[in-house]
Amino acid sequence: MNPLQRALIEKGGNDNGFEYVLASEQSGVMLASARHLTRVMIVLENGAYQAHFQAASPTLLLELQRSFPQQGVESGRFTFDTETALAVLLRRAASLSRALPDQAATDYQHAVTAELAEFSAGIIGTEVERLVRQRVGQNKFRSAMLDYWGNACAVTGITIPAVLRASHTKPWVECASDAERLDVFNGFLLSSNLDALFDSFLISFDENGRLIIAPALIGKDLLLLGIVAEMKLRWVTPKHQSYLVMHRARLLKKDYLKS
Repeated sequence: MNPLQRALIEKGGNDNGFEYVLASEQSGVMLASARHLTRVMIVLENGAYQAHFQAASPTLLLELQRSFPQQGVESGRFTFDTETALAVLLRRAASLSRALPDQAATDYQHAVTAELAEFSAGIIGTEVERLVRQRVGQNKFRSAMLDYWGNACAVTGITIPAVLRASHTKPWVECASDAERLDVFNGFLLSSNLDALFDSFLISFDENGRLIIAPALIGKDLLLLGIVAEMKLRWVTPKHQSYLVMHRARLLKKDYLKS
């Protein structure tokens, strides 16, 4: 690896979520970030860039293998022919690393601590503290969902930020812990119409991500809402499934005709 190639890798890391260079040697470049715990060693082999990830969460490698099925190999190694393709991988890895458990929950705790420090100690345990925690948590959850879903609706692919909502599968108030509330797999990034229906248990998704529609929604309503039966999630993982089982049960249980 010559100096120009090392410089291009370092710039690619800085521009795509890996702003720190931990090592830059003839054998390769080690990149890291202050915003997440993932590290990646980039080496050049037979004219191709190989990215070897040291991931804080094993889920990261599974998600990257889903996103880059042709480039991923065992032991967290991904191979790309160009600097542009490598940049796409690094950007996706950084986004996932910020979103996946437990990074979002860690960021939430730091943000809450910083905000509460600006108030007097007397607010601990009060409604003010609860509201601070809820506001910060919802902002962190939305940020994580935007990172995970690539700033696009999990169903339609719409990329207009103003109409995207971070929708919980298990409602915020029913979650047993902050980790569950901030779990990126406990919800989907949805356009506002889908979010309103999902939040009200009027739609859900089956184990393959296909749309389930409550009987209360008649054809005319669906047409006006822009909902078609063929809709499905762009992807769904095993970690979504336990939450979706609960959500589908709520949809089937609720008596919408009397509500």
